[in-house]
Amino acid sequence: MNYEAVIGLEIHCELKTKTKIFCGCETGFGAEQNTHVCPVCLGLPGVLPTINKRVVEFGIKAGLATNCTINQYSKFDRKNYYYPDLPKNWQTSQYDLPIAEHGWVDIDTESGKKRIRLTRIHMEEDAGKLVHSGTNIKDSATSNVDYNRTGVPLLEIVSEPDLSSAEEARAYMEKIKAIMEYIDVSNCRMEEGNLRADINVSLRPEGSKELGTRTEMKNINSFKSLEDAINYEIERQTEVLEDGGHIVQETRTWDPERGITLSMRSKENAHDYRYMPEPDLPPIVTTAEQIEAFRKELPELPDARRERLQQEFGLSDYDAGIITSTRAMAEYFDAMVSEGADAKAAANWMMGDLSKNLNAEGKEIQDSPVDAKRLAQMIALIDKGTISSKIAKTVFKEMWASDASPEQIVKDKGLVQITDTKEIEGVVDAVIAANPKAVEEYKAGKKKAIGALVGQVMKQTKGKANPQMVNQLLASKLDN
Repeated sequence: MNYEAVIGLEIHCELKTKTKIFCGCETGFGAEQNTHVCPVCLGLPGVLPTINKRVVEFGIKAGLATNCTINQYSKFDRKNYYYPDLPKNWQTSQYDLPIAEHGWVDIDTESGKKRIRLTRIHMEEDAGKLVHSGTNIKDSATSNVDYNRTGVPLLEIVSEPDLSSAEEARAYMEKIKAIMEYIDVSNCRMEEGNLRADINVSLRPEGSKELGTRTEMKNINSFKSLEDAINYEIERQTEVLEDGGHIVQETRTWDPERGITLSMRSKENAHDYRYMPEPDLPPIVTTAEQIEAFRKELPELPDARRERLQQEFGLSDYDAGIITSTRAMAEYFDAMVSEGADAKAAANWMMGDLSKNLNAEGKEIQDSPVDAKRLAQMIALIDKGTISSKIAKTVFKEMWASDASPEQIVKDKGLVQITDTKEIEGVVDAVIAANPKAVEEYKAGKKKAIGALVGQVMKQTKGKANPQMVNQLLASKLDN
């Protein structure tokens, strides 16, 4: 029997507020353990929480950016469960009246655009962090708890089970990441836990409409782990079903070292959490005017920006998609164009040499040693004919290693393109004389043979000859 995967994600997005959701403690990452805590976030007796207004604003903006309906009346609830990293023994979250619901985002798949529905977006507080003595909870003799993260504001973005593969799940999470970055509500640094996902995976016979029993994998904080964990779980569940077994509804953990998922505990249902309205916090009432004001503050979002780049600059859908995949990439592109760079040339350099160097050094575009202004200046030198595209690669390498302007590099290194016809013609004549075999092949009809001759001229001029002039001179002399 063939099975198809049904996948849904619960993405936890840490908000970039200065203070926690219900108290004034700092939210900064990397502080000494248990130093960003107070009686409120530690749940000590007699304390009362107060809602961080900024969290509500960010929740509404996230809902608007993902096409959700914003609930003008929402409330907080207590999600009751016991775990060592939860000092109150309940998590203050939202249940039946979340801040936003019924949204959607579009992703790119091999079959084209696919719409992924969002069930809801709700606000909640983060739990603390267990610090294990081993590599994970399964192989640890002891675990300590750091409560710095307790009370850090989160948005939980819950999708419908509309995803069918690991690739789709990654594309969806990348889209959510991009949107949260664009609207500037989160740093989305996955390595710091700013963005992480709980993955629900089930299998059903192909063509069936009934959902299978699902398993959940918690706190996946990289795109690679997301894909690997889903692919492994699909394979594991397939083997269980093919052997006549049954899938157990449970929470599993992903072990990246071994590349497998491991059982942790049985999976709870909503009623197991004994949700109750939070008595210490008032409901959140938002007017239509306030919601509209937040809508007007939203920037141009990834899909709209992608469409604009195609229409305004004639970029391909693929190129525009890559450039708008992160806010930093899109802003770098816009900065180059505003400096006068041709849009298509800017896109080519961004996705070519710039991305190659960034990937080699594990850097993000905002950390690029070559800023948008200098790269635009280099493209201008190509357009003027001062340097060729080949020489530009040498100039780019020098720019990557120094703060010098492209003009200064060209001047200091003597990289100005040779455009003197007589000078190039002398080299062309010498190359023709030294390569009779290639000349003979060209005249016999093998027009590609001219490429070897062009290469020789460029080699002898150390790449400085204008390639177009070289081609024209060679063709002119060989055709006579």
